Amino acid sequence: MNSKERMACAPISWGVIEVPDWGYQMESDAVLREAAELGVKATEAGPEGFLPRDPAELQKKLSQYGMQIVGGFDAIVLHDASLRDEQLAAFESRADFFASAGATTMVVAAATGSAGYEEAIDLDDDQWEELFDNLARAEEIAGERGLEVSLHSHYGTVIETDEQLWRFLEGCQTGLCLDTGHLLIGGSDPVEVAKRAGESVNHVHLKDVDANLARRMARREIGFKEAVIAGVFKPLGEGDVDVAEVIRLLERSGYEGWYVLEQDCLLESRPQDNERPVNDVRKSLDFVKRVLGAIQ
Repeated sequence: MNSKERMACAPISWGVIEVPDWGYQMESDAVLREAAELGVKATEAGPEGFLPRDPAELQKKLSQYGMQIVGGFDAIVLHDASLRDEQLAAFESRADFFASAGATTMVVAAATGSAGYEEAIDLDDDQWEELFDNLARAEEIAGERGLEVSLHSHYGTVIETDEQLWRFLEGCQTGLCLDTGHLLIGGSDPVEVAKRAGESVNHVHLKDVDANLARRMARREIGFKEAVIAGVFKPLGEGDVDVAEVIRLLERSGYEGWYVLEQDCLLESRPQDNERPVNDVRKSLDFVKRVLGAIQ
């Protein structure tokens, strides 16, 4: 794929998310139409129900906008043996859906078990082993359907901090979804992760963040929703992450996958023209095009 064909969007950039009571949720047609007008050819699925639940209907809807599905985000509990069968069954159902819809990737976050992303917990050794075993099971389920699993280190999950990230990377072979924003929030240096773990990266979420607000999130001085309202996530190139260097390092390491542009936002009501989320998506898209164009 050329650089333009490797860029995808995510509904969260339009304020569409799985977190309950998260502001105004734009309709899928409005989001897809705006993404297509920017020339974006692919999208992640967003929360369940945002796109049609029938794979054939989903493909039909996407084709109307000249788009394809990349995959989707699935937060499941992996460290609790008592929930293993329930969580893997739910994952299998989602994998069936994504495979039928033509996706290639299942992005998995290791959920704490609480709703939303406010709780922080540390796993003991047995829980880590359970997590690694269940990731292997998830990879088997996905692989049987032609899908690849990518573990997303994420604020408010059991793989959030830099220490937790490296325990995951050193403990199993599952690929990493390198999310530049959540890495910084968790205390990692995204550039260092791209240097050291580049060969493990099989999916990328590009975010830019305000480092001061990110540190307050990490210390639990403000919650995820409050930080988003305060503007912790920025258009690419306008925050404190060296996104350009991350991209350069990944390209040098041989990464050939998707760059999914994400800027988590919250809409209080239907956006007016001057506050449409697509305006920031356009800035981020232009930024990545410039970086990839310079490399090529």
